[in-house]
Amino acid sequence: MARRCYVCDKGPGVGNNVSHANNRTKRRWLPNLQRVKIIDRDGERRRVRVCTSCISANKITKAPPMKADAEA
Repeated sequence: MARRCYVCDKGPGVGNNVSHANNRTKRRWLPNLQRVKIIDRDGERRRVRVCTSCISANKITKAPPMKADAEA
């Protein structure tokens, strides 16, 4: 599973850890992805990974919870 946002395609950022002695080692910043159930463009319910900035900006439509059968 890729670490990419379904909406904005945000992925890992890269850079350096810099110590007090100015030693540099590679590091990665991962996006804050959450698994959410959405209604996609075709009207289908899907579970996708979306970054929290897209969730808070209302760039997705969250799917309402499924209703249980009345007979059960």
